[in-house]
Amino acid sequence: MLTQTQTRFRETPAHHVSAVVRAAGVGSQMLFGCPELTGAAMAFERNAEVYGESETADYVYKVVSGAVRTYRVLSDGRRQISGFHLPGDVFGIEFGEEHSCSAEAITDSNILVVRRSLVFKVAERNSDVARQLWSLTATELRRSQQHALLLIKSAQERLAAFLLEMAARLPVKSAVELPMSRQDIADHLGLTIETVSRTLTQLAGSSVIELVASRRIVLRNRTTLSELNS
Repeated sequence: MLTQTQTRFRETPAHHVSAVVRAAGVGSQMLFGCPELTGAAMAFERNAEVYGESETADYVYKVVSGAVRTYRVLSDGRRQISGFHLPGDVFGIEFGEEHSCSAEAITDSNILVVRRSLVFKVAERNSDVARQLWSLTATELRRSQQHALLLIKSAQERLAAFLLEMAARLPVKSAVELPMSRQDIADHLGLTIETVSRTLTQLAGSSVIELVASRRIVLRNRTTLSELNS
């Protein structure tokens, strides 16, 4: 059975893939900045599946534009979002032969796709690629550990940590522009959407943040947010 990405490769016209790559820019065509790891950029519409849980992990992915969520559906039907992947992020690297979770585009996204076997082959002879691959794996492990610790904290502490993380990872001018919905945030932080909305309102009422729009937030008092996150 073909995976979602394999199907997309077969169905996407070659001239369209090339157009996406050209629009993304030369640097975005390569994984880890390595010419040997030049891949195909594919366009995924909002909520489109990039790959599914238990599918064969044949590819490694890099977000060129847009955003991606990785998640699992629990036995009781709840969705648990393990992470968000933003422009420049590489994802989909697995320890085993299958994907341990599913991945979906949060917004219309362009994603670079490179064969996993090629990545590992190049890493064997290219120490810089091997180093970046190791660094990526270590970063993902650290984020997973931090996320696990976050889930035992209060709602305010979880939201504070999340907002600070997004401010660090997203290009910020006067406000943080969140690509994900409040339901996504709730499923990532182990909260209900009502708790997320109520907590954001509380933080806004204390002048810690300003809710310019549902996904646009100004961090008014980073010191207080950092104290909540400590």
